Amino acid sequence: MALRILTAAALIPIVVGIVWFAPAALLAAVAAGVAILALVEFFQLGERLGLHAYSKWTIACTVGLYYAQYSAGLTETHEFGGGFEVVHSLMRGAISIEAVLLFFVFGCVVIGLATRRPLQDVLPAIAISSAGLLFVALPFSYLIRLNEIERHGRELVLFTLVLVWAGDTLAYFVGRTFGRLPMAPALSPKKTWEGALGNLFASLLVAVGFARWTQLDVTMLLVMAGLGNLAGQMGDLIESAYKRGAAVKDSGTILPGHGGMLDRIDALMLASPVVWAAYLWLVRA
Repeated sequence: MALRILTAAALIPIVVGIVWFAPAALLAAVAAGVAILALVEFFQLGERLGLHAYSKWTIACTVGLYYAQYSAGLTETHEFGGGFEVVHSLMRGAISIEAVLLFFVFGCVVIGLATRRPLQDVLPAIAISSAGLLFVALPFSYLIRLNEIERHGRELVLFTLVLVWAGDTLAYFVGRTFGRLPMAPALSPKKTWEGALGNLFASLLVAVGFARWTQLDVTMLLVMAGLGNLAGQMGDLIESAYKRGAAVKDSGTILPGHGGMLDRIDALMLASPVVWAAYLWLVRA
């Protein structure tokens, strides 16, 4: 626990500083680096199961994906009468997420056809490569889109980070003190329903605090926090399933006391797109 606290105490100020002060391009680059580290650990889990990814190609497409997310936020909207609007990109050389995904698909096809690996490895390689891009790199990239929301982007990124951090922290102490009912014993024997409720409660408290700070509607933030928290807990559990399937305790050792990068961002991977989508839905409602 002491090592875990020391690592968090060292990293949290750095992360908050990057989110609050760094330009959007730097935040996108850092997020891409984090995603690549998590992706490498994900592929290492796959290796233990005999699934050998097209790792270099997937990492290259991950870089393209994060560039696409960054460029997608740099747009200008012109509204005309009758509900007609034109969206214009402010960035030359912008690419779309769809283009990156299609490029990834056809690249996998070319590699699969040209590979010297045994043919029985082609399907598993495409499967684990696709899983890495879709379940690790893509959802986590929505932190970039959150950051580029007009006026409140940085606050919403911090909101997403803090609701996950606070939820994890209170879940640990509530589960350790009051936990009696196992939540998913096959995946994570130490997780309890009491801890899960503590996790949710902490996220709702974060929503109340951020509503006072940002002057955003408290009801909207409560809904976003609740949905983001539930998605984050699902992300935590699915990552536990990956590790259990590969018979390992942690995805890596890069973060002392926390395990690997995939261990650290598992909740954020699903919380980020949910908070982003919930914000857009609630603002337009």
